[in-house]
Amino acid sequence: MNTKEALLFVLEEQRGMYVSGEELAKRLGVSRTAVWKAVNSLREDGFDIVSAGSRGYRLSAESDLLSSAAVQQALKTRVFDVRVVPETGSTNDDVKALAERGAPEFTVVASELQTKGKGRLGRSFYSPQRTGIYFSVLLRPKLPVTDALFITTSAAVATASAIEGVCGRQAGIKWVNDIYWQDRKVCGILTEASLDLENGSLAYAVLGIGINVSPPEGGFPEELKAIAGCLYPEGGCPAGTRSRLLASLLDKFYELYVHLPEKRFLDEYRRRSILKGLNVNVIQGDRTYPASVVGIDDQCHLLVSRDGQLIALDSGEVSVRPIK
Repeated sequence: MNTKEALLFVLEEQRGMYVSGEELAKRLGVSRTAVWKAVNSLREDGFDIVSAGSRGYRLSAESDLLSSAAVQQALKTRVFDVRVVPETGSTNDDVKALAERGAPEFTVVASELQTKGKGRLGRSFYSPQRTGIYFSVLLRPKLPVTDALFITTSAAVATASAIEGVCGRQAGIKWVNDIYWQDRKVCGILTEASLDLENGSLAYAVLGIGINVSPPEGGFPEELKAIAGCLYPEGGCPAGTRSRLLASLLDKFYELYVHLPEKRFLDEYRRRSILKGLNVNVIQGDRTYPASVVGIDDQCHLLVSRDGQLIALDSGEVSVRPIK
């Protein structure tokens, strides 16, 4: 942790309260000049740090930038190494590069902006600046390839649960990887993996999650207006919400991930499903056919009924859209 990161950690710890320059220098083991330089650098990054002579510095209670310090303060699970960058192409790509260089499991990269955010089936994920949470987690699971879907589905449960706990929104899950609130998609999840072909297992997996927290300036692009939503559609997201939400999500995911083979997430995944009992169009390559959703099996496949026949759908092959 460099001086700037350590300073922000202390100010987050004492958010809204002044800490003298002398105290900061002592705690960080640096000169007061180094403290002053670090404060100025944080201000250039957009952090609202107030100074008041001999009283020192304080991080404004209204400062709402996503920061690794704020996330680490809120985390109960101490296994995550959270790194926050102001902008990137794709956090999934960043974490994959770190994985190839031997980064440890639970390395996390989060960004205020993605210019090439990834969605499922080759789609893009709209990731405007400072309105959402866009992050990826490096996992090194001891799982066969056939169980990789459990990473996505357990993450969906963790995300919906964290949204409910932190934001008070009762979120539902649209199989397999979308989180909905008030009939709008507020979150997408994408898991990418590198395979160990010799052992038929995962070498590593990258779990990417994007959450729309506040409305983007100017609204969503035309092609997303009919489906996309956010957790605070009228604005007014309380300061610090994004950092607390990310921390809560990571904590909840870890609880499920370490017991993944036991599928502790499955009952809640089924309970939060927004598709059960609906008539849907199943889009499978160039084919589209109507079916009725029956439920979700123990392998997290979607069970649909078509002409009296029960079909288990694999997430990698199909897209499902409700019939309105």
